Amino acid sequence: MDVSAGLDLTQSFLVLAEELNFRRTAQRLAIDQSALTRRIQKLEMLLGFALFERTTREVSLTPAGRAFYEANAGLLHGFTASVRAARRVAEGKTGTLRVGYMAFAALGIMPPAVTHFRQAAPDVDVRLSYMRTQGQKLALSDGSLDVGYMIGPFEHSEFHSLTMATDPLAAVTPADHPLAAGRTVRPADLDGVPLVLGDMAEWEAYRWRLDEMFASAGFRPTVVMEASSTLALIGLVQAGLGISIYPARIARLLGDDLAVRPIDDPRFRMETILVWKRTNRTASVRRYVDIARRLAAGSHASPATVRPQESR
Repeated sequence: MDVSAGLDLTQSFLVLAEELNFRRTAQRLAIDQSALTRRIQKLEMLLGFALFERTTREVSLTPAGRAFYEANAGLLHGFTASVRAARRVAEGKTGTLRVGYMAFAALGIMPPAVTHFRQAAPDVDVRLSYMRTQGQKLALSDGSLDVGYMIGPFEHSEFHSLTMATDPLAAVTPADHPLAAGRTVRPADLDGVPLVLGDMAEWEAYRWRLDEMFASAGFRPTVVMEASSTLALIGLVQAGLGISIYPARIARLLGDDLAVRPIDDPRFRMETILVWKRTNRTASVRRYVDIARRLAAGSHASPATVRPQESR
């Protein structure tokens, strides 16, 4: 007898022992009376003794049935509750989902997925952790994160990755900066221009990717100041200490007194990906990834693409 069948028999016995009425018991269990009768008969056959005395007018526990109920009611109730609780965890309907994210996912990418997931699984405790890309990789490896939004690409045989957005980069300047005069800027326009960028401690993956892009354009970026937070970067740009480079989608939200000019070069794009461990096959992770995939696929600007055969 499998666990599901055993749970059905146990629950049927408990409810009937409380109601002592087949009609009311069947209504509580949302089954018909014939199915209830078959369950009780099967349980009695398995136990080897009668649990109930039945007449046309009433149902009562036999002495053996009452002894069985009184001795095991707490255990049986606990078993039923524990199986149902474990089943909800297995189905991704309860438990905890730990989500890591970095700055570029904080607007427009991560929040809608969390909202839809909470609607689909309201009893799952979603815990968000703001974390740099390299930190997320470590946390996913040691199991302290379930899924993480980070800067891509990321190729690793132990992980799946899903592209959530591919954003063109833009120069963020004071409104009166010379680069703000045009509608776009070219990479060559940035050669020698003072830049304020996120520091290597918090923005390591982003800085690596920027260095690769500038190298492909034939020069090194001129970084004059660094900061750990977006707010600090905005303040430094507003103060005229340099310009910054940010995904255009987010840069347009940074402030009305700043100019945002897209970099006119297809190499200057930043990829945001969702990553999870291949061995993490919990229902809550599968459900969250499905929701994130559907939302990204519905975005005209950033179609979701899974790495070939999800081999990363």
